[in-house]
Amino acid sequence: MSTDHYDYSFFRIAKDNAIALSAKNYKQLRLQALSVAPASFSSTYEIESALTNTEWVNRLAAPGRETFICAARSRKSHLLSSQDSERNIWVGQLTLRGPQSPEDFTLPEESGQKKPTEEGDKELWQMLSLFTLPDHRGQGLGKRLCQEALNYLALYRETPSKVWVRLMVKPENHATVSLYRGLGFGEAGKCTLAEAMIANGDKDLLPEDISGEKYSSRSGLIMVLELCRP
Repeated sequence: MSTDHYDYSFFRIAKDNAIALSAKNYKQLRLQALSVAPASFSSTYEIESALTNTEWVNRLAAPGRETFICAARSRKSHLLSSQDSERNIWVGQLTLRGPQSPEDFTLPEESGQKKPTEEGDKELWQMLSLFTLPDHRGQGLGKRLCQEALNYLALYRETPSKVWVRLMVKPENHATVSLYRGLGFGEAGKCTLAEAMIANGDKDLLPEDISGEKYSSRSGLIMVLELCRP
C-alpha cells in the first residue's frame, strides 16, 4: 500500500458521548495490531478478542489512562462511497498511564532505576503500547504519536513543573529504541517482563508462577524522559 495517498491526523480519544464509537474503532485497530505483531504486546489476540463492547469502552474511559490515535484519511475520499473502509481508518496507537504514585513507579533496587522520591517533587507517567500498522510505517507516525502525548502532558496542568515519563522496551527493538532516544529518552535501568507488565497495567495477564526466566530475567530496557512544563 502506498502511503502517499493518505493524510494523517493525531488526537487523544475523548471520554465523551462518542466514546462507544471510539471504542469500536480502537477495538478494530488493537485486534489487528495483536494479529500482525503479537510479539509487540504483553497481551494476546485470543484474550482481547473475547472482550465485550462494554469492556472496550471501559478501557478507554478508565481514569488514569489516556489513549492517543493516528488516523489515516484517503486523499481520494471524495471519490469513494461513505461505506469505503479506507475513508478514515485508525492506523496507530499510544497509551499513557498516570499520574502514578511514587510507590507504583518504584522498582527494585537491582533494576538500577532511581527512586522518584530521590529527585524531589515530580509527576510520574508510564508510556506504553506504541504501535503503527505495517502498511503505514516509514512516515514518522510513531514519533508524531509520542510528540502528541508529550505535548498533552506539558499542558496537562501547571504543577508540578517536572514530569517523568517512563517506558519499557525490548533492547533488540533497535528502531524503537532509536526513536525514543531521538525524543530525549535516556536509559535508566533494566526490568523484568513481570515488572513491565505490572507497570503497563497488565498485572492480570501474569500467570501465578512468574519465577521462570521468561518473567524474571532482567533483560528489558527502562527509558525515562524528564519533561519540564513551561
